[in-house]
Amino acid sequence: MKVQILGTGCQKCRTLAANAEAAVQALGLNAQIEKVEDIHDIAAMGVALTPALAVDGVVKSSGRLLSVSQISKLLS
Repeated sequence: MKVQILGTGCQKCRTLAANAEAAVQALGLNAQIEKVEDIHDIAAMGVALTPALAVDGVVKSSGRLLSVSQISKLLS
């Protein structure tokens, strides 16, 4: 499983990344977490609002800071 955090590195993006790492760890998943910070790569995925979260290349959330429990629901 590949979890991508899309954002330019703002505080909300960093918090989303930390929440995603906590969710992966809490669920005991074998997942790779990748931060996508290049605006062209973010736009290529169809994201206009950051932070965004994608799972296996599919955008699951955009423009929202998800909690650990919200991310856990998306991953399970």
